[in-house]
Amino acid sequence: MTKLNCVNLDMFMEEFTLLEQKITDVNGKNNVLEIMLEDANRLVKFYLSKEKSLTEERDSLLVTVNRLQQTLQEQCNLRVENERLKNDMADLKQRNERAAEDGEAEVQRLVCEMRAEKERHKRELETVRQQYRREVEDAHKEGFNQLEAKDAEVKKLLKNKDVDLEEMKKRLKEQKREQQSELLKLQMEFGAKLARVQSTAQWSQQQQQQQHGSHLLPQSVFKRKLQYFQEEKNKEIVALRQRIRELEDSQRVSGLNDSCVKKRKI
Repeated sequence: MTKLNCVNLDMFMEEFTLLEQKITDVNGKNNVLEIMLEDANRLVKFYLSKEKSLTEERDSLLVTVNRLQQTLQEQCNLRVENERLKNDMADLKQRNERAAEDGEAEVQRLVCEMRAEKERHKRELETVRQQYRREVEDAHKEGFNQLEAKDAEVKKLLKNKDVDLEEMKKRLKEQKREQQSELLKLQMEFGAKLARVQSTAQWSQQQQQQQHGSHLLPQSVFKRKLQYFQEEKNKEIVALRQRIRELEDSQRVSGLNDSCVKKRKI
């Protein structure tokens, strides 16, 4: 029994060793599988992200393709429009060339007409110039004759004016002497009247003083007389001054007329 137990124990140990080795191998394989699983998960994530980026790139490429198609369509439309515009330009060029030819022919015709008109105008202008020269010569002759006649008439008038001027000077001198004598006379009269009025006023004042001293007449009577004499004196003074002013103005006007006559003579 003991020997059997020893054999079973050895077998058990071998089996246990084998089992332990298998477990180790299995753990190692599990680790490898876990590593492979992690790698696979990383690869899945990588491929998913790559698929997403590729999808986005595909979408962007689709948008680009659509834009390119639209651009190509626009270019095709522009080519068609360009061809149409080229045809229109060719037509316009032909029309412009025909219009230019017609315009050049019209210009040549107008140039010929202008040359003929210019020659006609030159002839007419020469005719007018000759007629103008003749008229100017005739006008010069007539003007010279009229100028001579007018010069003789002016000389005659100046001679008559000189005679009239001398007479006017004599009359002005006589008037000036008369005005001066009248002015002196008025000044003398003014002085005499002023002295008389002053003496009358002094006499009135003396009479007033005497009467006031003697109390024979009322004071109001002397005041009224004195006021009356003063008013008369003032009226005469104003009239004489007005007369002197009129005479001075008359002399001034006479002097101005004399200077005007001298200027006219010059």
